[in-house]
Amino acid sequence: MALTLYLRRAARLANPDPARVRIVEGDVLDRAALEAAMQGQDVVYANLAGDMAAQARNIIAAMQAVGLKRLIFVSSMGIYGEVPGERYRSVLDPYRDSAALIEASDLDYTILRPGWFARDTTVSYQLTQKGEPFRGHEVSLASLSDLIAKLALTPGLHVSSSLGVSKA
Repeated sequence: MALTLYLRRAARLANPDPARVRIVEGDVLDRAALEAAMQGQDVVYANLAGDMAAQARNIIAAMQAVGLKRLIFVSSMGIYGEVPGERYRSVLDPYRDSAALIEASDLDYTILRPGWFARDTTVSYQLTQKGEPFRGHEVSLASLSDLIAKLALTPGLHVSSSLGVSKA
């Protein structure tokens, strides 16, 4: 499998495998550069911060321009008010807004809404669908990585879904 990693500051990452990994420096808001990086790809995985709605709009438009359909997009637990007993106020508005744009698109998306990240190496997670109460409050990075790899490698898995991800 060949990977293209698109980063704002590429110098922060040493290439783990130059034979199969290409690192491209660019801004997700630079539509032309984003489209160029997407050429020949099968899946887009986005894990972003900042102006999430503008970034989501640009990702959607770039994917449509190059004919890409599969998007895995990391958001946050709580964007739908689904965490029992919690109110997250406006801090989640950018994540909620970007999720709404993606859900309204024609892309084969999966939105991931992980709990707080734990640096545990255990792979153990549970999924909740949009509209279901979120269970738990954290998830290991190893668990989230496992799920992302399964989504990227399994066509059709959890397409058109917004999944809460927490420790099982």
